[in-house]
Amino acid sequence: MSEIGQYLGNGLTLGAIYALMAVGLTLVFGYMNVVNFAHGEFYMIGAYLSYTVADVLGLSFISGLLAAVLGAIVLGLAIDSGVLRKLREHEDIALPILATIGISILLQNGAMLVWSPVPQTAGSPFSSDSIDLLVARTTPRNIFIVVVVAVTILAAHLLMTRTRIGLDMRATFQDSTASWLMGVNVRRVYAMTFALGAALAALSGVLIATIFQITPTMGALATAKSFVVVILGGLGSFPGAIVGGLLLGLVESLGAGYLSAGYKDAFGLLVLLAVLLLLPQGLFGARKVVQE
Repeated sequence: MSEIGQYLGNGLTLGAIYALMAVGLTLVFGYMNVVNFAHGEFYMIGAYLSYTVADVLGLSFISGLLAAVLGAIVLGLAIDSGVLRKLREHEDIALPILATIGISILLQNGAMLVWSPVPQTAGSPFSSDSIDLLVARTTPRNIFIVVVVAVTILAAHLLMTRTRIGLDMRATFQDSTASWLMGVNVRRVYAMTFALGAALAALSGVLIATIFQITPTMGALATAKSFVVVILGGLGSFPGAIVGGLLLGLVESLGAGYLSAGYKDAFGLLVLLAVLLLLPQGLFGARKVVQE
C-alpha cells in the first residue's frame, strides 16, 4: 500500500501541474484559437525567474514566485502587442503558428545565453517528511503544489464567469465583431487572455522547479504535454483540462512505477489515442452532430 500510495501522491502532484498548464493553454488555444507552441517557454522562463530571485539573489520563495508570474505577464503582453496582434489581422492561420514556433526558439536560446545550458537546481523551502493521506503518501511540498493549483484554477474560473473582464473575454471569443460594436476593447481582451495563459504557465514552471532540475529546453516537452491534456479533456473545457491533467499525471506515475520509467511519457500518448478513439471530441468536449 505504501508503494502505490507514493505513486498516487506523485501522480496527483504532477497531474495538478499539468492541469494548471493546460488551463493556461485552454485560454489561448481553446478560446483565442491560437496554436501557441511557445506556451512551454513561459513555463521555462517562470522556473528560471523564480530560481534567479530566490536562489541567486537570496530572496524568499514567494518573492521568486511573484517575480515569475509578473515577468510572464509582461512578456506575454509584449509578445501579443508586438507580434500576435498584427498577425490576427491576416486570414492565414499558419502565420501565428510559425510566429509562436519562432518565439519558442528565440526564448530557448535566450535562456541558454542568460542562464547557460547547464541544468540548475532550485532550492525548496519544504521539508521532505512523508505524510499519509487516505490512500496516498505525499509530502508538504506536494500538498503546497496541489493547494496552489486548486486555488489558482478556482480564481481563473471565477474570473471568467463572475467578472466583467471574464464576460468580455467570453463575448469576444464567441463573436469579436459584435463585441467590438458593443464597446468591448477587443485588443485588450486578447492581450489580457494571452498574458493570463502565460502567467499560469510560469506558475507551473515555478512549482515544477521544486521537483525537477531546470533547463532551457524544458519547455518543449511541457508544450507537448499541455496539448495532450487540452485535447484529451476537450478544447475550451476547464473541467476537461483539470481531469485530463490529473489523468495524465497518474498514468505517468503508475506507468513509471510498475512498467518502465523510460517510457512514462509514451503512456500518456497511449491514453490520449484510446480516449480519442472512443470520444473524438475529448472527455468534456462538445459533441458535434453531423447532419446528412
